[in-house]
Amino acid sequence: MSFLNARGITKSFGPVKVLHGIDFTAEAGSVVALLGENGAGKSTFVKILAGDHGADSGEIVIDGQRRRFGSVADARAAGIRLISQEIADAGTLTVAENVVLGAWPRRYGVVSRKETRRRAAGLLARLRADIPLNRLVSDLRLGERQIVEIARALAGESRCLLFDEPTAALSDIEAGRLFELIADLRAAGVAIVYITHRLDEVFRVADRACVLRDGRISLDRPVAEVTTAGLVEAMVGRAVAARRFVAGAAAPAPPAGAGLSLHAASGDNFANVSLSAAPGAVVGLYGKVGSGVSEVAETLFGMRRPAAGELRLDGKALQLRAPADAIRAGIGFLPPDRQGQAVLPGRPVAENLAAPSWRRLAGRGGLMSRGREARAYRRWHDALSIRSRDDPRQSIGTLSGGNQQKVLLARWLECGSRVLVLSEPTRGVDVGARQEIYQAIRGLAADGTAVVVASSDYEDIVAVADQAAVMVRGRIVAVLDGADVTTDRLTESAGGALSVR
Repeated sequence: MSFLNARGITKSFGPVKVLHGIDFTAEAGSVVALLGENGAGKSTFVKILAGDHGADSGEIVIDGQRRRFGSVADARAAGIRLISQEIADAGTLTVAENVVLGAWPRRYGVVSRKETRRRAAGLLARLRADIPLNRLVSDLRLGERQIVEIARALAGESRCLLFDEPTAALSDIEAGRLFELIADLRAAGVAIVYITHRLDEVFRVADRACVLRDGRISLDRPVAEVTTAGLVEAMVGRAVAARRFVAGAAAPAPPAGAGLSLHAASGDNFANVSLSAAPGAVVGLYGKVGSGVSEVAETLFGMRRPAAGELRLDGKALQLRAPADAIRAGIGFLPPDRQGQAVLPGRPVAENLAAPSWRRLAGRGGLMSRGREARAYRRWHDALSIRSRDDPRQSIGTLSGGNQQKVLLARWLECGSRVLVLSEPTRGVDVGARQEIYQAIRGLAADGTAVVVASSDYEDIVAVADQAAVMVRGRIVAVLDGADVTTDRLTESAGGALSVR
């Protein structure tokens, strides 16, 4: 039986129509995967279901009764809750306090600390999560914060849960526990809508696949009747083959010692790590979440200081006490948490692009020159094929995830970076935009940039890397070159087999 029926849902933002008469159902005790490229309308649609946006027309029917949601609270009262990839936690509160946030247990009108901890412990136990209840959320890594967000959603005894990219920041073990929870929720009769860009997850958790393309439903079928290729074609409107964007004709070898290198370095969560990225090369650093990959990437940008070892740039020792030192040395960095660590929210695209270059682009009086800022925007808008309006003042929040990533790449190119360290560069990015980002990365290498791609997603490494180092428990356990950079070799080296449908 259908718990939720959405009929004829339309939505526009200004002159742009985002949703065109969407018909959608979610049944009690089933999982429907909602797929589509960035900008297809998925997030807008689930925000309408969650009461965060109002539809322009159409109706939502819950258990046979028409409902109108004027707020998130209205949707929650109807049993619908969204678990967003844009984590909305309170960093100054503890894990336990965040789990019960908005539903504080009280005794005689006063918040009960004992009951807060008891409830939080019970909800985290459902996720098999071992996170100390008294830790501040601001001290957690991104994946742990996502788990806290999911636990909070469970507190409301929801009848329909909307998951938006829930595994993007989770380790394999954490993702496996989430899948077990989803199976338990399905068995308990909860309706689940599951947004993901990871197509293997569709076949693991979903009963039905529904694809949005340009604000319209392009496919709605049982998972047993679809294939990965069919889903991709429904998303982008054409067949898209996975490609390895390797270099073409061999470029002249760079001088010995050129580029960025790390020698026998040890630090937080890694030990005795050595790697080098020469101009014109893409070096992959692959490992599962928690393997030390992200910590090494942050060390290359001065966000962490190694306890031992040496960092060199063009053969000369390099001391990085802070990211500002890395920027001055010509090193740029793309962090894994795009929204929390890189994007200037609510600000124009051109301003986001020009942020590290403001001294060079400033006019008289030290103020940013809008003209220079706009010229920088248009230069990289064309060079990286950024899909946006020809308007430097367009808010970056209106761009898809893939195009936001391109703006952040352009940010470092504009300030003259010779080395780029890209941490999880395609996290939260759809299959079509991934290919464009891979092309952009190889294009940067072809222009002489040294690139390090640090990722827990094997597809990133296979697509672009000339060489790949594999990390397990903080140590490099394998180095693969050229044709040996394959899915099988990466996953075998990382200690896990992979099944691909």
